[in-house]
Amino acid sequence: MANSNSEQLDLRAVELRLLRATLPDATSVCPSPCLPPLLESLLSSIEKGDYTGALCSGAALSEETFGFASKWQFEDSTECAERFYREMEGRIRDFVQGLDGEKRELQCAILLCFGVAALLAFTRQNLSGPIGKLSPFPVMIGGVKSNGDNTTGAKWDLWAANQLSSVGSHIQGKLSLLQYLVCAKIIFASIMDLFTKSSNSSLSISWWQCRVVFLQQRILDELSSSLFDQLELYKRDMLAQFGKSEEVSKYWGDLLLEGESSTISCMACLEAVMIDYKYGRVDASRRHLDSAKEECKLDLSLIGVLGFRTIHQVNPKAQLVLLANTEDSIEAPINDSCVPREEDESCEILRAPRLVLAEDTDSNGNNVSLENSKNISLKSLQQAVVMGECLQLRRTSRDDEMSGWEKAPYVELIDSQKDSHYAVRCLCDLLRIRWESDRNRTKQRALLMMEKLVELVEETLPEVKERIRLAFGVYLPTIPALRKEYSELLISCGLVSEALKILEDLELWDNLIDCYRLLGKKAAAVDLIKARLVDKPNDPRLWCSLGDVTTTDAYYEKALEVSNNRSARAMRSLARSAYNRDDFKTAKSLWESALALNSLYPDGWFSLGAAAWKDQDLDKAVDAFTRAVQIDPENGEAWNNIGCLHMKRNKSEAACIAFKEAIKYKRNSWEVWENFSKVAFDSGNLRQALEALKKVLDLSSYKRIDVLILDKVMCKLEQMLPDATLSPFGDKCEANNSVRDASNKSESHNNSIDRREIDFLLDLLGTILQQIVKNSPNEGIWGVYARWHKVKGNLTMCSEALLKQLRSLQGSELWHNEEKFQKFANASLQLCNVYMEISSSTGSRRELSAAQMHLKSTLKQAVDFTETNEFKALSNSLDEIKNRLDAFST
Repeated sequence: MANSNSEQLDLRAVELRLLRATLPDATSVCPSPCLPPLLESLLSSIEKGDYTGALCSGAALSEETFGFASKWQFEDSTECAERFYREMEGRIRDFVQGLDGEKRELQCAILLCFGVAALLAFTRQNLSGPIGKLSPFPVMIGGVKSNGDNTTGAKWDLWAANQLSSVGSHIQGKLSLLQYLVCAKIIFASIMDLFTKSSNSSLSISWWQCRVVFLQQRILDELSSSLFDQLELYKRDMLAQFGKSEEVSKYWGDLLLEGESSTISCMACLEAVMIDYKYGRVDASRRHLDSAKEECKLDLSLIGVLGFRTIHQVNPKAQLVLLANTEDSIEAPINDSCVPREEDESCEILRAPRLVLAEDTDSNGNNVSLENSKNISLKSLQQAVVMGECLQLRRTSRDDEMSGWEKAPYVELIDSQKDSHYAVRCLCDLLRIRWESDRNRTKQRALLMMEKLVELVEETLPEVKERIRLAFGVYLPTIPALRKEYSELLISCGLVSEALKILEDLELWDNLIDCYRLLGKKAAAVDLIKARLVDKPNDPRLWCSLGDVTTTDAYYEKALEVSNNRSARAMRSLARSAYNRDDFKTAKSLWESALALNSLYPDGWFSLGAAAWKDQDLDKAVDAFTRAVQIDPENGEAWNNIGCLHMKRNKSEAACIAFKEAIKYKRNSWEVWENFSKVAFDSGNLRQALEALKKVLDLSSYKRIDVLILDKVMCKLEQMLPDATLSPFGDKCEANNSVRDASNKSESHNNSIDRREIDFLLDLLGTILQQIVKNSPNEGIWGVYARWHKVKGNLTMCSEALLKQLRSLQGSELWHNEEKFQKFANASLQLCNVYMEISSSTGSRRELSAAQMHLKSTLKQAVDFTETNEFKALSNSLDEIKNRLDAFST
């Protein structure tokens, strides 16, 4: 048993040293037991940053590992590459098959070193830099030179790109050393399978698997659902073992240095943050970020402080400042030589506000000294956590001008640090560039900073081993993605020709086409793509780009042909084309096929829902929009469409829930508020319906008025009122009920509560109607307004509103259009009834005379409608008024 524990301890020591190579502030001093010279040599090469040296070491060249490669008959073809890596996979399996005990541990440790070396070499070349001249082959192959000047192996790189391209996704831009990443995946998968079948397991292999798969996702042009599933599995295993410092200490025990368990657990949490950030899982990302802050003992709080933002500013203004408090922070004096003097810069905007330092209180009410907080020196991991907070804010905040100022304190806190790790400094500068490039006064400074950042990648300092530390814990873009962002900034500054060179070198054809369109050179874009198709006739992306620039469906169909119907982009383009020509059934089918390949495409489910809706497939439309909001819960348009579909199927409660979600993210859309008002009414919530109608009026500047829903609300309120209240003396109706028993008293109490609610709703409706009649009234509004006045007991105002309704209905077509005559006749009857009520209550005959005059004039002109019920009702009303006038005379 002791011997077994010793063997397991040796492997864990190797795991720890490999992990330390990617941790910030790590030390090379390791209290590990003595290791075999071969393994020690491998570890030393990796710790020094000599990854290719480790892959070309004696262990790699031995017959038991990759020695077969030196005798390989090389051919620059995808078939040869396929055979070679299949052979490699078999050799790795045979390398450890049948072994047990000490030999198995040693062989697994050697394989793990090879996999880590391949992964870190790829990371160095495509993420952290500096870019070196390295062989495209991870191991030495017979007949191929290992220096970087040999361009042989293009077909092998194409094979590797196809292996790394997930279903429906492709490699974005021109990347190098793709075979290294394939090699790392093969090695880690083999080790994973080995330990799955054995009792002794290398738990850190899940962490390395998580890193290699996430790096694969980051180099793709689209999110991959298959990679997401793998990442969720590996991330869960990683956090289960290394997400808490207690678990880390339990696994490595005395091998750990002081405080190293917290460093490892914080790093694991940070990498989980990056994964969830990439896939837009905001809640999970926030949980992991809180865990990272807890592990590194960091507390962040925002306060407002007076300060100066520009050189020539006279009066201080409120500035947002981020305070960092940590248990193990140290105070260090600010070294002015490490921070460029603001006065020396050509831009008058300061990089950080010059604060009026004083005692202040933080968000918890504790007294803090801003001077002391400025001098706090944060560790590299703590700075990485600050950057994680900034990225989290970027994902969750609205995309407007103020969001940049909300992220600024995080960037300025890192800028104030005397020392920052390479990865943290690069990300901090990049976030500042993104913020300042949106402001005209700082755009030039942002461009200069971006130029320096791109140049920094190719510089030799910092060294490789220093750059690789924290490369997995900070969300740095890949080098091609950084250069692409540089080209976009050049385009925004009007330097399109400079951007063209970068995009052509990166082989980003879609962006290149956009540049040519800006320059009015569409033909040049077509010629360029056709020239590339001569070299790569089976590249579906080139055929899709050609289809985009020529708007020809035949090229998308060609892309499907060369990809064996595996090009999700071609399917999406054909689906959009079918939708635009109103072939909704075909569009729906194509979107379903595209999403079967890649279900995480951002707008795919929404587009499928739209096509299904147009095709009258309402069930599929609801399902598609539901998937859209599951991927992006802040998609207000998708929530609105879900509500509309439920409303169309008479599911008022479900529609109401969907519209409430839509309102959260589309508060300025009067269409959403109008839809919500309808379902709120159908659900019996008159208050929400009226509040939504009021919002519609405010957002549409009183141009959007739904008379029908207002009429329905008015009818509902009239039904809710007791009959007595419909008269001007309705308030006296309760005087007759003088004696009640206990149950009647309870009922009376409930009625009084209901009456207060009705009065509130009437007042709210009245406010809405009064706003409408002041801005843009019509005949329908005057009719509802008249009824509202009648309910309120003001018959005089009711009659005036009805008169205005009649005037709105009058026109040249009134006496020749039966529909318009019906509306006019009904309004006339209501007016005459109100006149009779006024006459009965006041004893005046003036209103009766006005009613008689109006009816006689109406009946005289309505000669075309003598047979209608409305004409007969007007005649009967005139007879009743005549009788009342005769009664006054007698």
